[in-house]
Amino acid sequence: MTSGGIERGSFGRLSDGTVVERVTLRGAHGFEAAIIPFGAALQALVTPDRDGHCDDIVLGHDDLDGYLAQRKFFGATIGRYANRIAGARFVLDGETVRLDANNGPNALHGGLQGFDRKLWRIVELSDDPGPALVLERESPHGEEGYPGNLAARVTYRVRNPMELSITYEATTDRPTCLNLTNHSFFNLDGARAERQILDHRLTIASDHFLAVDATAIPLTGPPRPVDGTPFDFREPTAIGARIRADDEQLRLGRGYDHNFCLASGMSLRFAARLEAPRSGRVMELLTDQPGLQFYSGNFLDGSTAGKGERLYRQSDALCLEPQAWPDTPNRADFPSARLDPGQTYRRSIVYRFSTIGAPP
Repeated sequence: MTSGGIERGSFGRLSDGTVVERVTLRGAHGFEAAIIPFGAALQALVTPDRDGHCDDIVLGHDDLDGYLAQRKFFGATIGRYANRIAGARFVLDGETVRLDANNGPNALHGGLQGFDRKLWRIVELSDDPGPALVLERESPHGEEGYPGNLAARVTYRVRNPMELSITYEATTDRPTCLNLTNHSFFNLDGARAERQILDHRLTIASDHFLAVDATAIPLTGPPRPVDGTPFDFREPTAIGARIRADDEQLRLGRGYDHNFCLASGMSLRFAARLEAPRSGRVMELLTDQPGLQFYSGNFLDGSTAGKGERLYRQSDALCLEPQAWPDTPNRADFPSARLDPGQTYRRSIVYRFSTIGAPP
């Protein structure tokens, strides 16, 4: 079904026969975003290059079966808590909350069956101001160990004319911790281009990052300055320029897999810029989140076939995930991720696309 800048169609069926739709939101110049309710995931993001050729720039699968077969987080909404919580537990108001450990001793991306493995409901489609899709789900008290009955909402909207915004909202009936984000894997040369992202030039508006231990949990102590380290992306820098430097943090992460600390405040602000010299595509990322996890695709190991039956390998894509800092529920010195009854969690991500000319 097509209506204005929105198209709906079947993407596949769950094992119980439930149909999972694919909703495409269209902008200008061939720009479009396709979303599936399974995992409230961004399944495709099509943008033009400097010559006007449009291509999908996010990793994923061509049908639902690929998403069901393996949990790889491609484009998914992550919750209840994105990133890691040490020891799969935290203390809230004097009581220990025990989570499901699914990443060594830690809880990662919501546990064994996070929001990325749930079927969300399509509750609204709108063309004003710009094509939009609203998805909702209720996460019951105790799901993966997290307290509180949580009502969550995700809004995808295309506007201006090559801009995608994602807004997360949630309420709870008892104190809890919450951290939602999108886990898209980007390659601005195209998801089927068979080119790595090591030549992509990255800028991150951050003076500090969180050093981690061998299980990717932030070390005690304050954030580390990026100055003089391979983590300094304050000026545009090729991702591959220092990724193989003899640095303990790069060894632990097998590359970049670290939280960058953004300026404080709740307003939408510039966080990162990604440029692909070959295609000329540019993505600017704005958010109101306190952190940005930069992951350079280190654990893509060729075991997963994605779009076009292409095997995804190390450095085939990268993630830029705006979020609360990892392990925040265990760290009083980190910006809080607590949500109380009567409050509304609301966080936003904006991806803004343009192009640059060919390099000299």
